[in-house]
Amino acid sequence: MSDPMRPRASLRTAVVWEVLKDALDRKVKAAGSDALDVLDTGGGTGNFAVPVARLGHRVTVVDPSPNALFALERRAAEAGVADRVRGVQGDIHGLFDVVERGGYDAVLCHGVLEYVDDPAEGVRNAVDALRPSGTLSLLAAGLGGAVLARALAGHFTEARQALTDPAGRWGEGDPVPRRFTADQLTELVGKAGVEVGAVHGVRVFADLVPGALVDTEPGALDALLRLEAAAAELPAFHSVATQLHVLGEKQEPGER
Repeated sequence: MSDPMRPRASLRTAVVWEVLKDALDRKVKAAGSDALDVLDTGGGTGNFAVPVARLGHRVTVVDPSPNALFALERRAAEAGVADRVRGVQGDIHGLFDVVERGGYDAVLCHGVLEYVDDPAEGVRNAVDALRPSGTLSLLAAGLGGAVLARALAGHFTEARQALTDPAGRWGEGDPVPRRFTADQLTELVGKAGVEVGAVHGVRVFADLVPGALVDTEPGALDALLRLEAAAAELPAFHSVATQLHVLGEKQEPGER
């Protein structure tokens, strides 16, 4: 995975990274502590974990792949944050076999729900790992972005298949097992006891723009990043985003 600080990779991560960084900054001020305990479920090689650790936070990454965790360890060492990043092998369904329940100020659940058997259970576990008023950052594949991409590629039957399939898949060759609408994601987190603070459309334009244009046209990358940021919170663009990001705060039972 690429570092969200690197310019080319930022097309995919910039919106989520800026939102997450701001949320962590707010949490630091509210907690009166410089360092938070952050859990990154399915965090792989540290796409977000290492930059979060660079901010001074303690990050635990749970991932089923030993190869990814090895790469995470090496990457954290190269970034000088090995003492603040811990990798453990596991997954969202067996989360509390490897981490503490209710032990984290923030939980990242990025690119996980698409691949689990029970997304509702996955969200509940992510929320149960949070301390009271903890922050949940949830990122998942968006249905509309896949439909639009298949249609623009001339695969109209596949686009219609994705549109009508309960899992949002365009065919047998689709590498993504499940996609979501913004309403589906907000319903999942709401039922798990999270108050939704914001929903963002991610990669609304980036996946549709020719890479050669971004790489060769002066100022194109920065302009595209600004466009993505401007469109991210507008509900009109959620329905065509490649990914959807939900940011929320854990509620106590009496607040629901």
